[in-house]
Amino acid sequence: MRLSGNTILITGGGSGIGLAFAERFINQGNQVIICGRREENAGIQQRFSILKADARDNWSYFSKEIRTNMEATIHLSMLFAPLFAEKEKATIINVTSGLAFTPAMFAPVYSATKAAIHSFTMSLRHQLTDSSIEVIEVVPPAVNTDLGGAGLHSQGVPLDAFADGIFKGLEEGQKEIGYGTSAKAMRMSRDEIDETGTRMYNLMKDMLDKL
Repeated sequence: MRLSGNTILITGGGSGIGLAFAERFINQGNQVIICGRREENAGIQQRFSILKADARDNWSYFSKEIRTNMEATIHLSMLFAPLFAEKEKATIINVTSGLAFTPAMFAPVYSATKAAIHSFTMSLRHQLTDSSIEVIEVVPPAVNTDLGGAGLHSQGVPLDAFADGIFKGLEEGQKEIGYGTSAKAMRMSRDEIDETGTRMYNLMKDMLDKL
């Protein structure tokens, strides 16, 4: 990906990872456009117990996570791809999560939406192989942002260190860019994924009981 001289649209760029990327793209000499559906962080991570969720009466609460994390990304990619294909060179960057590969039992819908975007991004990349569009997937680990609520990711990796690591991957021309634990998760075998899920459950089951 060419890192300067671009016009870049960042959704959810008002805070967190989106804002960190916006700052770096601006510093690289790009024109950056930021949008979002509200002033707070655009991504949604809802933690809940399925046995206590009451999806019959509260489905709108859960479906907004699907609309924001999955539908919005797919819709925008499909809207812009035909326009980008007319350009000499263009790039689509989708942000997934390490939880797309090693799902968290306390955030089942979030994990599922990120797995769906990972799959969609792979399909998009293959479909656009012979076009002028480069397709990149950024795979964050837990990052110290306000995703899901203030303080929930305070133990995550520092935002600036993560963003710098991702931009290093962009400079190197990587198509799937992880950082720290998410880079490892991307290459796990199925047995390793199952072992990680069991270990995570044993560590977090007390928290799940309290949700």
